Parts: sequence; C-alpha cells; structure tokens
Amino acid sequence: MLSNERIIVELRQLRYFLVVAEELHFGRAAERLHLTQPPLTVAIRRLERELGVQLFDRTTRRVTLTPAGVAFRHRVHGAVNELDEAADDVASVAAGMSGRIRLGFVSSASYTTVPEAIRRFREQRPRVELALSPLTSGEQIEQLLDGDLDLGLVRDPGEIPGLRMDLVSTEDLTAVLPETHALASRAEIQPQDLEGEPMILFPYRLMPGFVARVLRLFEELETSPQVVQQVVHQETVLGLVSAGLGISILPESVSRFQMPGVITRPIAGRPQTALYAAQGTSRHPSVDLFLDCLAPSKLQG
Repeated sequence: MLSNERIIVELRQLRYFLVVAEELHFGRAAERLHLTQPPLTVAIRRLERELGVQLFDRTTRRVTLTPAGVAFRHRVHGAVNELDEAADDVASVAAGMSGRIRLGFVSSASYTTVPEAIRRFREQRPRVELALSPLTSGEQIEQLLDGDLDLGLVRDPGEIPGLRMDLVSTEDLTAVLPETHALASRAEIQPQDLEGEPMILFPYRLMPGFVARVLRLFEELETSPQVVQQVVHQETVLGLVSAGLGISILPESVSRFQMPGVITRPIAGRPQTALYAAQGTSRHPSVDLFLDCLAPSKLQG
C-alpha cells in the first residue's frame, strides 16, 4: 500500500504528465508548471519507469505521445479532474458553503421560528442542504447526544451534559379551551381555575422540560392536573380540545392556528416557556450562521 508521501508524489507526477501531453513540448510545459526543464524531465522519466511503459516519443525536433501515452492520458485526465472536484467539495464543506445540516425542531417552532430562519439561511448558503426533522424535545436530545442531529430546537430543556444550549425565544403559556367551556368567558385564567379540569398533555418522556413547566403551575395548589390524554403533536392537542375531550396549556403562539371551536386565554402571572437551540459535538460549520438566522438581532450587532 502506498504511503501518504508517495500518493502526493504520484499526483504531482500525473499533473506534470498531463501538461506535457497537452503542450507536447517540455520547455513550454515547464514554463506552465513554473519549473525548469530538467526536474520536469526527471519526473516524467520516473513516472515511465514506475509504470513500466514509455509515454512519450522524444526526438530533437518533437515530442509525441505513444499509444500507451494516449491511453494513459485518457484515464488520468478524468481521474485528476475528479480529485480536483473532490478537493473543491471538501474545501467547500469545511468552509460551510455546502454540505448538509441535520435540523430537528418541536412542532411549535415549525410555524414560528423555523420558516423565517430557513429563508434567511438559504439566502446566504444556497448550497447547504437542510435536512429537517419534526421531533419532540426528548427525541432531539437523544439524537443530538448520539451525533445524529447537528442542531435541535427544543422546549425548556434545562442543562444537559454534553449539549450546548442557546436561548432562541420566550413566550407566555396560554390556556387552550373549547369555545363552549365555562372558563371561555374570562379574560384571564387563574391556575386554580384549572384544578380538576380534564387535561390533554404531552408524554413526559418526549417533552420532559415543557411538561415539567406546566406541572409547576399546579405546585401551589398541592394537586396534579387530571391528564386524560397524552399526545405527541400540538396540532393533535388542538383537535382534541376542539372535540371537547379536555383543555390544555400550550405556548401562546398556538393562537396562530385559529382552530375552529378552540379559544386561548392568558394565564395569570404570565408563566413562560422558552425555546432553545441545542448543539452536540457533531455539527456543520454553518450551524453558527443558522443560529444567527434564528436570532436576527445578532446580525444587527
């Protein structure tokens, strides 16, 4: 097997060969390669010796390719071009100008933060592919720790060893009610008003931080919410509330859905939920730019 040093030497020899094959003149080829003629001649002879064939017929008047040289030029030209393209691709990925970012996000971010961030990012990095995965916070955290995501948008995650968290936004929690509910006529909902109400909530293992944030509303009441249904997606929560199965507590931005039969009301004290950008150790060089697109105020200084 060739050593790394040998591979570099061979690639340089191939480039030398292609220039000589194009010019069919060692002097002109040497000028193009910024060499003197003797080392170029030595390099070509060494290549011929290692291949065991003569690539050029040389006379005092002209240089021509042998049949073996013609065949070799045909094969080498494509190979060197592919190597050049591969080197350009690698450099482009390393500079964050191309490649692929694996992005996870909770459903509430899919209609608030994510669309505008994607638009800004694509304006600046059109060659970077965004592989988008709608996932719960728990699923994202697991995949970030396993190196299967580059960036995740999670709710109320807390500190997690091995992950870096950047605050993206905060918003109020809101009570989500059937429009025919007895509390629908109130301008503001007190936490004690929710005691004993059938509640639709996310599974704790999939949205641990957010569920814990909701449960804290009931701490002073020395009770727990009466959870009648656990579902994964925010849209499903709204559908079940509309059907009269129960009430829920969601980020205030859920009011943008305008689901028929559902109303939202602020909660006294304005408890908040936070959206964070979570990063593991496996990430694309343009992840920092995507973070700036999530928080455009950073770009404005």
